[in-house]
Amino acid sequence: MGRFIGLILIIVLIAVGGIFYWKYYYTYSDGNRTGLLQKFSHKGNLFKTYEGELVLSGILQNGQSNFSTEKFYFSVDKPKVAQQLMNYEGRRIVVHYEQKNGALWWRGETPYIVDSIMNVQ
Repeated sequence: MGRFIGLILIIVLIAVGGIFYWKYYYTYSDGNRTGLLQKFSHKGNLFKTYEGELVLSGILQNGQSNFSTEKFYFSVDKPKVAQQLMNYEGRRIVVHYEQKNGALWWRGETPYIVDSIMNVQ
């Protein structure tokens, strides 16, 4: 009976570990986003995380201003990338991101994790 309970316990632990990995570490999607880096900050009470806001391009009116915009909220878990983004605030950039199925409080507030900057204009 003890072996059976031990086997069930191991199966449950493997299942919980697999679900945790799928929820927080599995990359659901990845891609690029282009926009104006409107806000970037280092915030948090217990775990300080890097959070940013990218204003995506909409329909240009007279070639100067956006008629329609959408915001892309993201987190950064690499200090080197975060330092680069702090220098690019107010500029148009292209970032590469990975979307996870959930957010971990020590990695950021959003499931979108920016891991590199591809272009700065």
